[in-house]
Amino acid sequence: MALTQIDHVSENEKMQECIDNCFEAAQACEWCADECAGEGEEMAECLRLCRDVADLTTMHARFMARNSNYSAELAEACAGACEECAEECERHDAEHCQVCADALRECAETCRDMASA
Repeated sequence: MALTQIDHVSENEKMQECIDNCFEAAQACEWCADECAGEGEEMAECLRLCRDVADLTTMHARFMARNSNYSAELAEACAGACEECAEECERHDAEHCQVCADALRECAETCRDMASA
C-alpha cells in the first residue's frame, strides 16, 4: 500500500486508523446519499448531511496524508459533522442509513482522537 511509504502516517497507528475510517465514512455517506435521493423529501436532510460529511472526511484524510498544520482543526470539524450526520441517519430505518451511522460513529471517535493529539 502506498501509505506505508509515508513516514508520518506509517509511524502513527492512530492517524492511519483515522484515515481509514474517514474513507470508509465517505463511502458509506456517498452510498447513503445516493439511496436517499430516491426516497423523497423526508430524506433531504440525511442526503445533505451525508454529502457534506463525504467531502469533509475525504478532505481530512488528505490533510493528514500531507501532514497539514490545519489537520487538528479539520479533525474537530469532521468529528462534529460525523456525529450530526450519524444522529440524522439513526432516525431512519433504512439499512443504508444504519450502516452509514455506524461508520460515522467510528470516524467521529478517531477524528476526536486526532483533534486532541
